[in-house]
Amino acid sequence: MEWKKEIKIFIYLSSAFIIFYNLPIGEGRFNNAIFESLELMKWYTREHVILCLLPAFFIAGAIGVFVKQESVMKYLGPKADKRLAYAVGSVSGSILAVCSCTVLPLFSGIYLMGAGLGPAIAFLYSGPAINVMAIILSGKVLGIDLAIARSFGAILFSIVIGLIMAYIYRKEELEKINATMQLPEIIVERPLWKTSVFFALMILILIFANLAKPEESYGIWYLLYNFKWYITSIIGIIFGIILIFWYGASKYKLLLVSILTIISILTFDNPSFPFLIAIIGISYVALTGNEELKGWFDSSWSFAKQITPLLFAGVLIAGFLLGRPGFEGIIPSIWINNLVGSNSLLSNFIASVVGAFMYFATLTEIPIVQGLMGSGMGKGPALALLLAGPALSLPSILVIKSVIGWQKTIVYVSLVIIFSTLLGYIFGNLR
Repeated sequence: MEWKKEIKIFIYLSSAFIIFYNLPIGEGRFNNAIFESLELMKWYTREHVILCLLPAFFIAGAIGVFVKQESVMKYLGPKADKRLAYAVGSVSGSILAVCSCTVLPLFSGIYLMGAGLGPAIAFLYSGPAINVMAIILSGKVLGIDLAIARSFGAILFSIVIGLIMAYIYRKEELEKINATMQLPEIIVERPLWKTSVFFALMILILIFANLAKPEESYGIWYLLYNFKWYITSIIGIIFGIILIFWYGASKYKLLLVSILTIISILTFDNPSFPFLIAIIGISYVALTGNEELKGWFDSSWSFAKQITPLLFAGVLIAGFLLGRPGFEGIIPSIWINNLVGSNSLLSNFIASVVGAFMYFATLTEIPIVQGLMGSGMGKGPALALLLAGPALSLPSILVIKSVIGWQKTIVYVSLVIIFSTLLGYIFGNLR
């Protein structure tokens, strides 16, 4: 057995040597791809890490500490009522309206706490795919027919793909059921409504901090956008009060955090900096608090350590291969445009595959698809891209693999691509 290990090491080293020996450094397209990779990474860290990922890590960490495993198993476990479990999984994911990367810590949290594979997958797909704002914007920019098809497909896929995954791995799900029978009786330390309020506030902070600016300068969404940081601040204050009275956090430390956050608001124009100060402050309060709060920080940090490196690596690779929206990576965009110009099965498949590996932030898929359609992309491939793109990305695939393993990840990605291809093909040929 030892010689097999040595051969693997030799192959890895030889491959690395061949790759680096033949690097086309100096060639325009290669140099541009490196630049695009770094530009995408810079954009991602500025736009998504502080406002999206950090709150998501804290929510995921809280799931592991403040939500009892028995409760997760009751509503989302493999033994739970399927109608309830899939309804909760799909609806709770859609309420968040986050991108494919931000939903990952939350998916990891509920899955590792014992949620059934099917409902967890429904949650994983629905979060970025069933986005109310994205559906509305799709209708205004791309056409009402595409918006309706997108919403129908996303809701259907979240449930059907979850059911298929649960069926394929039903033996493992049966083992989960047997394990739940050995769980001790649940000991209620805090009323459920308090825990629900705690999570609702964190989710609202995540939603309002990432509320995108609407195209129109009127209406409820525009009003919410203009006041989103005031709303976020008010929610944050209520959250701090709850931490003090319900979770035993130090009021003096939280007061210090509040003062530093206010000073940073008055000092910096960019709201991300005060938000980061508040996150660091909450981390300090939790880390130096009681055992429950320390457990919250430790759980959140565990998710951050596991997920962040994989996300960063995935963003760099995606940027190198496909570039940023509107810019090319190593793969020429004209290749893609030429391949998705018809409503053939191949065109829809290519659109699904490209969407599955390219990174889309929330709502950015709409102007990208608009540009591609302007270059001749068919409506079928456009729908396929909208169904596969927001729900998947190379960074998210790497993280999903670390949670459920390569086999389940490949099956999940394949199902998303297959269903997106088929619905795109059907939609394109109905017109």
